Amino acid sequence: MTYVLKTLFFLLLALPGAALAAATGDNNLDLTSHWVGYTAIAIFAVAYLLVMAEEFTHLRKSKPVILAAGLIWSIIAWYYASHGFTHEAEAAVRHNLLEYAELMLFLLVAMTYINAMDERNVFEALRSWLVARGFGFRQLFWITGVLAFFISPVADNLTTALLMCAVVLAVGGSNSKFILLACINIVVAANAGGAFSPFGDITTLMVWQKGVQTPQGVVAFGSFFALFIPSLVNWLVPAAIMHFAVPNEQPSGGGKPVAMKRGARRIIVLFLLTIVTAVSFHNFLHMPPVIGMLTGLAYLQFFGFYLKKTYHRDRNTSNGEAATELEHDGQMGDLVAFDVFSKVARAEWDTLLFFYGVVLCVGGLGFIGYLSLTSELMYIQLGATTANVIVGILSAIVDNIPVMFAVLTMLPDMSMVQWLLVTLTAGVGGSLLSIGSAAGVALMGQARGRYPFFGHLKWAPVIALGYAASIYTHLWINSAIF
Repeated sequence: MTYVLKTLFFLLLALPGAALAAATGDNNLDLTSHWVGYTAIAIFAVAYLLVMAEEFTHLRKSKPVILAAGLIWSIIAWYYASHGFTHEAEAAVRHNLLEYAELMLFLLVAMTYINAMDERNVFEALRSWLVARGFGFRQLFWITGVLAFFISPVADNLTTALLMCAVVLAVGGSNSKFILLACINIVVAANAGGAFSPFGDITTLMVWQKGVQTPQGVVAFGSFFALFIPSLVNWLVPAAIMHFAVPNEQPSGGGKPVAMKRGARRIIVLFLLTIVTAVSFHNFLHMPPVIGMLTGLAYLQFFGFYLKKTYHRDRNTSNGEAATELEHDGQMGDLVAFDVFSKVARAEWDTLLFFYGVVLCVGGLGFIGYLSLTSELMYIQLGATTANVIVGILSAIVDNIPVMFAVLTMLPDMSMVQWLLVTLTAGVGGSLLSIGSAAGVALMGQARGRYPFFGHLKWAPVIALGYAASIYTHLWINSAIF
């Protein structure tokens, strides 16, 4: 136990304990015990403390990590150049930029589609339908949980959580207990649902795009669906326990019907076709999935062109879609019915730039030699299963993105079962704390005061029970399969 605590302490503070030769090239210098390494660790630590304090400082999380990335690599490049190595740092940065570009463009297309569906009132129509049904609190607790679990694999856990939280707030009224429990349930369900699909969470997306090779074969798109039952267990265990604490009451009031705008259903179909295209490019053409996603963006662009050209002709529509679009967002008199580039502009650029900073910072620490040191400590001395469980716990304290990117940079020699395990733990481990996932942080802001940090913390032991149950379920079921 003491050894595990020491490992956690090492990982959290990232202090080097001993020198280990970097494994990224013959000309790489081991700087793990050098002032350059210590400075890089200090810069990254300060930057990430600012990221964690975003809720209180209101400083966008992308700003400190972008600055940290520039400082870390400038120190590395200066030191290498002063010792006659003028191209090693440049080559390493280009490699990290390529990895970031694939991730950023993939997410940009997905965000554009989500924003397009949002502008076409797809999510608002679903919310109003649920509110108008007159379900009881316990029914809504399970309905929003089920929807969060099954929508997040296609959309993403953040968007799904915000949508379901809007439903909960609309029907919860002044019942703070229901809102708290429903928000916890939504966070757990959205994170669990995102863990078994490359489109549901950044961690699964990174593992899929990396194309990790294992003795049982590459971790392909279909491999993640083996995590469906463990992910379901991760959500159902705490949900079943929290069910008895949900007030057995009926909410008052109803919802105003909202109709989807023209083209909404076709955009949903195009998004699904884009997913199929990305998977096909990767599986059959052996191309990066991002090429398929960008091809899918062209589908939306051409359809947006069609919506513009037919706007006046088809203002009076049928099939239950809204007949007017001029009043959306108060843009009275706007003759442009649909502009795909406005959807690109609405992408969460702070998040995309945050990914840039994280990828470059972690890449810099890996180039120095710290990730090799960490890989030695965790995956060789502790063992893959213990290390992967710790990764999930760390993702609740820090963030699953830098943790998973660090694991992918280490690239430990693991079986298919272990790579799926780390994908699972990194994806669902963030549910242990409200600040451990993007979904939790977003809901703390959306349901301010009614979904607080300590309200979630009270149910952390129950969530941890689901976390442990999902790990045992995965090892039991998938060890036999693979």
